[in-house]
Amino acid sequence: MLPVDGEFFVSAPGKVILHGEHSVVHGKVALAVSLNLRTYLRLQSTSSGEVCINLPNIDTFLSWEITALQPLLAGCKGEWRWIFELDADLLKRLREFTGISDDSIDTRSMAVLAFLYMYLTVFAESLASITVSVWSELPTGAGLGSSAAYNVCLSAALLSARGTISSPLTPQQESARWSKEEMELINRWAFMGEKIIHGNPSGVDNAVGTWGGFLRYHAGNITPLSWVPILRILLTNTKVPRSTKVLVSGVKDKINKFPSIMNPVLESVSAVSCTCEQTLTEMAAHRPSAEHYDILEELIDINQHHLNVMGVGHSSLDTLCRVTLARGLHSKLTGAGGGGCGITLLRPETDTSVIQSTVEELKACGFDCWETSIGAPGVQQHSSAALSQDILKILNSY
Repeated sequence: MLPVDGEFFVSAPGKVILHGEHSVVHGKVALAVSLNLRTYLRLQSTSSGEVCINLPNIDTFLSWEITALQPLLAGCKGEWRWIFELDADLLKRLREFTGISDDSIDTRSMAVLAFLYMYLTVFAESLASITVSVWSELPTGAGLGSSAAYNVCLSAALLSARGTISSPLTPQQESARWSKEEMELINRWAFMGEKIIHGNPSGVDNAVGTWGGFLRYHAGNITPLSWVPILRILLTNTKVPRSTKVLVSGVKDKINKFPSIMNPVLESVSAVSCTCEQTLTEMAAHRPSAEHYDILEELIDINQHHLNVMGVGHSSLDTLCRVTLARGLHSKLTGAGGGGCGITLLRPETDTSVIQSTVEELKACGFDCWETSIGAPGVQQHSSAALSQDILKILNSY
């Protein structure tokens, strides 16, 4: 357990689907990759007799007396919390305690529910007085894995504070990661948080947040790839709202209506993912070449055409592709489609002026746009020196 007034910092990345959107639900190969926009968490142990959660991104600060939370654990015995299946009775009691309805999809409510569930199950034998503050560079509801990054941070921080896993940071380090076995535990707990928020998640988002880098998803199996290069991208949020459920349903309907047409499209999307994986492996084994980038750009274009055929494109995404292609850059949607976000690959030799003019035009279209990278590290513990002053100011403001 953390000593009174002890604290530490944790971060986890967001994610994008590089190739294979909608392949996940059809048993095909998809490639997911960590996004170097991160969620940051500060956990402080206190002697207040309260547990507090502060979420500046969604304007939430709540606290509960530990004595009020303890009765919620009535009936929970032994090692039930290590089964990694949601305890329906506890979840029901938490909903009644917080007033959050069964059908609520409110971001604030789901974040609070996931926090309380994980806090109570991790500290079941002895509830600790802690204050947790979480702030994210990731926009919520944009298909970038913001909830998974949040759950990964919670899982790592609470398990470390409880002493279930180590605190890997040494005085000589600014950032450190946990062992493979500890990361597997972090991932499993984060997946439970994702179940609370999303109901039936694939597990891809929390796996990317935990392991970082590139992951291969095929027929329910998630495999982290060996070292692959970090790639520069533009990330564009069209800010066009979309329903993942509706889009997935639309793809299924099209497959059922035109199976002889759509099944080969899905097979081709899977082949794009495999070819991309092979190219990234070659880039890791050898110095990345212009030819490698040529292949990645072609795969991006092919995949975007696939997605339009599947019916998940949008005029805003067409605008993104048009604006970037006019400058020799290649873009595609990431996630469910129908709006949402897209990524644009940046070659090492891409001139800064080209990037700046592209960002300016995309912003003039009403989009949000960031230059960042993919392939970033997964969950990490940090010293305060490793974080920017802006992030520290936010996390320390409560």
